[in-house]
Amino acid sequence: MQILTLPPALDLRAAGALVTNFNAARGNHVTIDASKVEKIGTQCVQVLLSAQVTWARDGVPLALANPSEAFLESLDILGIPLNKIAEQEHSK
Repeated sequence: MQILTLPPALDLRAAGALVTNFNAARGNHVTIDASKVEKIGTQCVQVLLSAQVTWARDGVPLALANPSEAFLESLDILGIPLNKIAEQEHSK
């Protein structure tokens, strides 16, 4: 299992690195640690949604651990259910 820790600012500048990190982890059980997220933009949400679809198609677990309040609020504002990003492993 790999842990992918998201940075505090998931903005346009972070999207490319996020794609690179997911591509490097493809095929592995990944837990996304969202505990430090303070800001998330739609570009990074798209990357997370794409990763969830990719991992599901590959039949490999993709889990979410410790989502920050800012992470949860951003998804709520965008109308995206948490289970569309990943299975929730731990809740705050």
